[in-house]
Amino acid sequence: MSKDPPKVGFVSLGCPKALVDSERILTQLRAEGYVVSPSYDDADLVLVNTCGFIDSAVEESLDAIGEALAENGRVIVTGCLGARAQVINQAYPQVLAVTGPQELAPVMEAVHRYLPRPHDPYLDLVPQQGIKLTPRHYAYLKISEGCNHHCSFCIIPSMRGRLVSRPVGQVMDEAENLVRAGVKELLVISQDTSAYGVDVKYRTGFWQGRPLRTRMSDLARALGGLDVWVRLHYVYPYPHVDNAIPLMQEGKILPYLDVPFQHASTRILKAMKRPADSEDNLARIRAWRQICPDLTLRSTFIVGFPGETEDDFTILLDFLSEAQLDRVGCFTYSAVDGAAANALPDPVAEEVKQERYARLMALQAGISAAKLEAKIGSTMTVLVDEIAGDGTAIARSAADAPEIDGAVMVKGGEQLSAGDFIRVRITGAGEHDLWADSL
Repeated sequence: MSKDPPKVGFVSLGCPKALVDSERILTQLRAEGYVVSPSYDDADLVLVNTCGFIDSAVEESLDAIGEALAENGRVIVTGCLGARAQVINQAYPQVLAVTGPQELAPVMEAVHRYLPRPHDPYLDLVPQQGIKLTPRHYAYLKISEGCNHHCSFCIIPSMRGRLVSRPVGQVMDEAENLVRAGVKELLVISQDTSAYGVDVKYRTGFWQGRPLRTRMSDLARALGGLDVWVRLHYVYPYPHVDNAIPLMQEGKILPYLDVPFQHASTRILKAMKRPADSEDNLARIRAWRQICPDLTLRSTFIVGFPGETEDDFTILLDFLSEAQLDRVGCFTYSAVDGAAANALPDPVAEEVKQERYARLMALQAGISAAKLEAKIGSTMTVLVDEIAGDGTAIARSAADAPEIDGAVMVKGGEQLSAGDFIRVRITGAGEHDLWADSL
C-alpha cells in the first residue's frame, strides 16, 4: 500500500503582494506532490506567511504563529516579518525555520528539511495557472518585487529590497494562463506599479514573438487585449501614468486608479519623503478626468504623522474637498520598528490622531455618498462575486476593487453565478454600496 502524501497547512496574511507569494509557494508544494491541508490537526507541518508592515500586522502575525504552534507544533514562518527573524525567534524559539519575503527556494528547502518531499510527484496535479487563493473569477497579477522609494514611515524596501521588474513576456504568459482558466478580472499589483521597468530601463521584451516594452502603459495595453477586466493598483502619480488614461477611455483597461497620495501638506509630504506638491496632483487629477470622465480614483492617507499641525490637517481636508476622490482609506500614524520617521520630532497625541481620523472619514463619507447617489438611474455592467442566501447577487462595478471598495447588490440573482457579467440599473445608494435591478 502506498504511503499517504505529506500534508502542509497554510496560513496567509498581509497584502495582495503577500497573497501572490503564498500562491507561488502553494503551487510549488502541489507540483512536488504535497497535499495542502485545510486544518491544523491533519497537517504534518504548518507554513505561516506573515506581514510586518505596521505594529498591528506584526501582532496579527505573531498571534497566527502562536496559534499554529499551539494547534500543530511544527511551524515554518516566511514573509515580511521573516525579514526580522529575531522578533519571531524571541517570541517563539520553537519555530522550525524562518525565511523572508519572496524567498520561494529557502521556504521549499525548509519544507524539504522537516517534511521530505514525496517520491515521483504527479506534475499534472497542478493546474497551469498555479494554485490561487482568490475566487476563480479574479486574480492578482504581481509585476515586480521591491521598491526604490525611501518613504520615512515605511520599512518595506528593507524587507523586500529594491525594485525588480518581472520579464514582460513572463507576466503576459501568466495573465494568459489565468484567463484560460476562467479569470474575468486581473488586478495588477506591485509595491509601485508605475515604476515597472525602471530597473531595466524599460527594455524591450517579447511576447508571442512580438516586441513589448517593459513599461506600465505598454503592459496595460497588452493586458487590455485579453478581453477581461484589468485594474491597476498602487500607482504613483508620475507624469508617464498619463499615458494609461486614454487606454481607460478606450475601454482597454478599467477606468480605475489606486494612487497612494498619503497627504496633501507639502511640509508633511517632505517629511514623509513623498512627492511634495499637492497642486500638481490636483492638476493631474483634473487632466485625467477631462480625458476619462468615468475615472474612479482610490487613495490612502495617513493622519497624525509626526509634526502634523492643525494647519497641515486642514490642507489635507481641503485637498479631499477639491479632489473629490471616489474611494479613500485612512490610517492613523503608527511607529514601525526600523522606520526613519520614528526619529522625527513633535509626535501627535493619540487622541488627536483619532479625532482627525474621524473628521477625515466623515468628510469622505459625504463625498462618497453624493457620488454614489448620482449613479441612481444609470445602467452599468457588473461582475458577480457571490450569491447571498436570500438570492441577492453581490457584484462589483468597474469602480469597485474586491475586498477594499463597495459592492452592487442585485435583486433576484438566484440564476446567476460568481464570474458572470450582467447589465443592471442602479436603484439605490448608500455611503459605500449600490443597489440594482438586473436588466
